[in-house]
Amino acid sequence: MDRVKSDVFWFEVRARDGACGARAGALGTAHGAVETPAFMPVGTQASVKALSQEDLSAIGAGVILANAYHLYLRPGTEVVEAAGGLHRFMTWDGPILTDSGGFQVFSLAPMRKITEDGVAFQSHIDGSRHFLTPEGATEVQLALGSDVLMCFDECTGYPATHETAGTSMRRTMAWAERCKRRWDARSEAQAGQTLFGIVQGSVYEDLRRESAQALAAIGFPGYAIGGVSVGEGKEEMRQAAGWAAEELPETAPRYLMGVGDPEDMLDAIALGVDMFDCVMPTRNARNGSLFTTRGKVNIKNQRYRRDFGPLDEACGCPVCRRYSRAYLSHLFRAGEITALRLNTLHNLWFMLELAAAARRAIYAERFMAFRQTFLDTYRAGV
Repeated sequence: MDRVKSDVFWFEVRARDGACGARAGALGTAHGAVETPAFMPVGTQASVKALSQEDLSAIGAGVILANAYHLYLRPGTEVVEAAGGLHRFMTWDGPILTDSGGFQVFSLAPMRKITEDGVAFQSHIDGSRHFLTPEGATEVQLALGSDVLMCFDECTGYPATHETAGTSMRRTMAWAERCKRRWDARSEAQAGQTLFGIVQGSVYEDLRRESAQALAAIGFPGYAIGGVSVGEGKEEMRQAAGWAAEELPETAPRYLMGVGDPEDMLDAIALGVDMFDCVMPTRNARNGSLFTTRGKVNIKNQRYRRDFGPLDEACGCPVCRRYSRAYLSHLFRAGEITALRLNTLHNLWFMLELAAAARRAIYAERFMAFRQTFLDTYRAGV
């Protein structure tokens, strides 16, 4: 059994599928343990859109993600701190992972300037000016009290030249060292938190491997693979994840950032990735695009207005057990708020159950057969 431990954080690999790199295990935090592979619903502003914390508990969400950049700007780190930390502020008893804001810096390119010291940017809310350093991003997350903190990184855009990607990646590695030093100096009250480094390097094999090796040399309890799903093709994304996974320590968790398409998640699990997050399942839900075992359903389509069967007969979620496609179509067309909640419940249940099914298949040493069966059905279409 492979195991890594840091303060109250621990990670164990409990099973492997010999046909590929897939592995199953668990990671422990001060707020409980989570089985892996795990999908993390995204609650950017301390809220998973359209759902309550009770909803999340009911569908079996183990760990959720919040964003330090957004919470730093609103309501402000000091408000969350005064509430007793992020867990108390949002009344969530389970583990929370916070992204440092590197992707937001990337996505708000017209409003920021990157230097070796950090990033100067304007708030997308009120235009106020801020300067965030690696140490500052770590301080914000320490103050929020999340269980897993992410190093501040520069998310390289796509396409990027090898030179640009290399410069960006090495800056991220320098920032990782600075984040690690600040984390190492944390107070006793913050000892339950842990820090993950982030691999960058765009679509270039040598840069991805160099980045992963550099992070492993610094030494983190866990590692993320960032800078994917930013415009590159699926094969390029799979290769980038695979190169990084091959270089990262076997005993530490691997987290593929921003990937939540069912096919992409299964591909990455086969490469040995343990954790995933993405806004796509919830965003798709709000736009009427719903996952089923036979592919995506656009509930807005005319064909569903008189379809009185369940959304997915193979799904055991509360939505599929009770409501018809016709009713879901009606709610969405009528602009009812309930449509957003039910659609989101279903899509997140689907992703959480897919991760759970992958875990079961790994323990049974039949992950590749499970993956192929799922993909054959999923691609067949509704």
